[in-house]
Amino acid sequence: RGEPEAVARGGGSSRPRSVSCRAAAPRLGPRCKMAAAEGGGGSVNPFLSDSEEDESEEPRPGGGGALELHTELLECGRELPRLRDYFSNPGNFERQSGTPPAAPGPAFSTAMDRAGSISTLDSLDFARYSDDGNRETDERVAVLEFELRKAKETIQALRANLTQAAENEVPLQERKNYKSSPEIQEPIKPLEKRALNFLVNEFLLKNSYKLTSITFSDENDDQDFELWDDVGLNIPKPPDLLQLYRDFGNHQVTAKNVVDVAVGVEEDELEVTTPVLGNIPVFNTTQSIEVRDLVYDVQTSLDQVPLTVLEDNAQYLDIKSSENDDKLGKTEELILSTSTEEESRTPKDDALNSLPSKEKMPSCSPSSKAAVHFDKPNRKLSPAFHQALLSFCRMSADSRLGSEVSRIADSEKSVMLMLGRCLPHIVPNVLLAKREELIPLILCTACLHPESKERDQLLHILFNLIKRPDDEQRQMILTGCVAFARHVGPTRVEAELLPQCWEQINHKYPERRLLVAESCGALAPYLPKEIRSSLVLSMLQQMLMEDKADLVREAVIKSLGIIMGYIDDPDKYQQGFELLLSALGDPSERVVSATHQVFLPAYAAWTTELGNLQSHLIPTLLNKIEKLLREGEHGLDEHKLHLYLSALQSLIPSLFSLVLQNAPFTSKAKLQGDVPQIEVTRFPRPASPLQDVATIVGSREQLAVLLQLYDYQLEHEGTTGWETLLWVVNQLLPQLIEIVGKINVASTACVHEFSRFFWRLCRTFGKIFTNTKVKPQFQEILRLSEENIDSTAGNGVLTKATVPIYATGVLTCYIQEEDRKLLVGFLEDVMTMLSLSHAPLDSLKASFVELGANPAYHELLLTVLWYGVVHTSALVRCTAARMFELLVKGVHETLVAQRVVPALITLSSDPEISVRIATIPAFGTIMETVTQRELLERVKMQLASFLEDPQYQDQHSLQTEIIKTFGRVGPNAEPRFRDEFVIPHLLKLALVNNQQSVDSKRLDIATHLFEAYSALSCCFISEDLMVNHFLPGLRCLRIDMEHLSPEHEVILSSMIKECEQKVENKTVQEPPGSMSIAASLVSEDTKTKFLNKMGQLTTSGAMLANVFQRKK
Repeated sequence: RGEPEAVARGGGSSRPRSVSCRAAAPRLGPRCKMAAAEGGGGSVNPFLSDSEEDESEEPRPGGGGALELHTELLECGRELPRLRDYFSNPGNFERQSGTPPAAPGPAFSTAMDRAGSISTLDSLDFARYSDDGNRETDERVAVLEFELRKAKETIQALRANLTQAAENEVPLQERKNYKSSPEIQEPIKPLEKRALNFLVNEFLLKNSYKLTSITFSDENDDQDFELWDDVGLNIPKPPDLLQLYRDFGNHQVTAKNVVDVAVGVEEDELEVTTPVLGNIPVFNTTQSIEVRDLVYDVQTSLDQVPLTVLEDNAQYLDIKSSENDDKLGKTEELILSTSTEEESRTPKDDALNSLPSKEKMPSCSPSSKAAVHFDKPNRKLSPAFHQALLSFCRMSADSRLGSEVSRIADSEKSVMLMLGRCLPHIVPNVLLAKREELIPLILCTACLHPESKERDQLLHILFNLIKRPDDEQRQMILTGCVAFARHVGPTRVEAELLPQCWEQINHKYPERRLLVAESCGALAPYLPKEIRSSLVLSMLQQMLMEDKADLVREAVIKSLGIIMGYIDDPDKYQQGFELLLSALGDPSERVVSATHQVFLPAYAAWTTELGNLQSHLIPTLLNKIEKLLREGEHGLDEHKLHLYLSALQSLIPSLFSLVLQNAPFTSKAKLQGDVPQIEVTRFPRPASPLQDVATIVGSREQLAVLLQLYDYQLEHEGTTGWETLLWVVNQLLPQLIEIVGKINVASTACVHEFSRFFWRLCRTFGKIFTNTKVKPQFQEILRLSEENIDSTAGNGVLTKATVPIYATGVLTCYIQEEDRKLLVGFLEDVMTMLSLSHAPLDSLKASFVELGANPAYHELLLTVLWYGVVHTSALVRCTAARMFELLVKGVHETLVAQRVVPALITLSSDPEISVRIATIPAFGTIMETVTQRELLERVKMQLASFLEDPQYQDQHSLQTEIIKTFGRVGPNAEPRFRDEFVIPHLLKLALVNNQQSVDSKRLDIATHLFEAYSALSCCFISEDLMVNHFLPGLRCLRIDMEHLSPEHEVILSSMIKECEQKVENKTVQEPPGSMSIAASLVSEDTKTKFLNKMGQLTTSGAMLANVFQRKK
């Protein structure tokens, strides 16, 4: 035993790592030698001296024997971390009221008789701890002195304890994963962050990065960078960053061939982790003694393994892997019973436990199943030497990954178990862009894994595999889900996959919700039917009503369509209809398009099976349209009309399929011999495959046979007994024609919608049906005969939308010569009858506008108009002249030159003045749209003849028509035509109007002149033209308005004033050239607003800058 002075000097000696008592025995004192000699057994407590073992009933404070052992080790420079940590822990030297102090053995069951304090080894005077003298007094004095010295550190200690306590809040399973899986990056702890911050700041200061250091300090204002103790309690300061970097490559894991069984913890681990006393196993409990004995037994068995077992490296590996489960299974029951023992069990212990005894080795080795034999070397090395030699094979079975690697799966079940354990650790470390590569592994494991909890975890990983999966990644996941569903059946799909969908129904990322919506449709065929029509339908309904993303609702609609294809609960029919109306009324075009392409055809198919297509679905939509028309007398909701009518249009293929499949000849439809080909243009192009009649019927061949029988039936045998077709003829068509008669003919959109509907209806049901069933009903309504002409009111139905819809929706379905002749004849008859009856021409104009949108009908329309040009009635010729105005804008200039202008010039020399006047708007439209110089000159000459010919001087209606035409076409006409012809002639008309004696005519002309000048004021007008023509015309107009319309006179005065100011300031504001009155008005208004805003500001520069900021 060393003297006190030597012990005191030994406290500062160096401490090499990984040295056990046994290895140090030759150089240590008697106590350490005794401990080393007894290291293999479990009966000697190294914390007790010889006398203390005999006199345990008189325990000494702090365990004197352990302290003497520690001092001897310090003197020799071989400090044990276990003892160092014990004497550094203040809790081992405090008296706890009512409970014994926390100590690792009986030797520490009694603490010193004093108040609670913090005590560490460096505060003790070892000279006082001799075997002679009154130790209690000396120890008390030493402790009191230490308490005085450590009082100021209490606050820092409490703060550091709180810091470490917060760090230890990581769940136990996560900590195990982080410890056993180096590939998983553990989140940085607050203590680590503070230490790294200190080292970084120190590095910055040493290398003259002062400004960066200041900034870094400001960003971490909760830390004192001048005091290392601010980092935490009892944390030694590591070397600086440079030293750490240089020392990084010097660390290697050396082989461990000596185990300190008495302590049970490796020194290097204690030095790195610095555990608290609670982590040190307590060897005085029954369980800890059993664990220690088990370790000792394993160590002993290692010494007894014969040479043949360790002769071969591969067989050694095999033994290790095969025995892992059995041996660890025994020890886990003991270890898991106390968390402190579990955490303190070292990888070395695991490695030892994984090595079996000789007797168990052959029966547990997987290699023994294949009877594999290895060559044995003819050597005489000792087993211990073999063991030591093989320890240099750097195998790692003491970690989670090492354990997985060392255990080779020998069955399908064990493979699944292994994948279930490994995949949760693999997924976070795979690049996001490549995670779909894991889908097959995840799905295969989720299918075959025996434990439901693990399957749920894997499916959760699948749905959360990618943060925001793109379209391709979602398709891959959906493909996997379908494969999973096919493999496991409906029960497990309901129990395992659907909950994953439900969890993410309100996920913050639309891509995840999109995945849920698409999954509901993809999994529909594999779900139990009651779940399909209840839970899944409710999920999709909720997403349709609540989700804000158009893409998600679009996917919901497609999935709803799939659900409608599998649902068989008639009670859900009404719910499906409500969902259909909601989808059709969605504000997103994408959603509405998906509804027509997927949801509506699928719902129509189900409706057809239920027998509700003709009894409920179509009649309900028609009734909604009629209700809209009744309520829309003061303003029709065209959006809703389009909604219902487009739905009806999408139902036409389903209706025709129903007619075919319920026809009298259906039973005769056999696929025999050569099947006739269907014309490519037989049906309108379907919006989606689900609207293709061939798809609905079953095949194109089947459809061809049915069509052949259908045409023959209509042409030769009629519709007797054909209930579905009779419903179309006797109920659907009359109701549609009645609805058409209620539409406002001026609503171009409505006329177009119904025209397209009838066009699709007639094309789908065929030419024979159109000629024999549709046209007769329209002709009966229109009654196109001269006997029906009423000179006072005209034929009322001819003024309604029935005319343009019949012309453009029914008569244009087929374009053979006889069909074109029928259309021309119909339009000629309508034009004649409307003209002779003095009826409004709105229906005829609507027909021309609708047909004129298609260039294929331009020649046909010109033929109709030429019929009017040469008609004997002036009324019809006048109507033809007005129709030319509608046709000019869409017709090619060649046709205008060859067909339109000659017809108009012919009409302009008509004996009837009304016919000549009717040509003026058409001439004006030509000036607005045509660019050919020669053509424009011809039109200009004709208009000039109207203005300058004396016979028209007193023609009030002609002057009014010319002024209206100038005001309409002037802003868009060629500038030269406007400057040289329009504005000068307006001045002449204004001067003439000043001399008009009839006030009513004067006011009429003045009003039209005012509108024309207002429109022309937006054009660029040269200064010369402004002074000589524009301003004089305004002044003449003001004279008229002073007497006839004072409110117009105020506006005219303002316009004149602005024009005069512009002329006066023109040389100052801008160089000579053209100007815009409208532009000047905008400029003045902008300047006024700007100055007003400037006047509201203070002198603040910041506020001044706000003026020039763009409005959000």
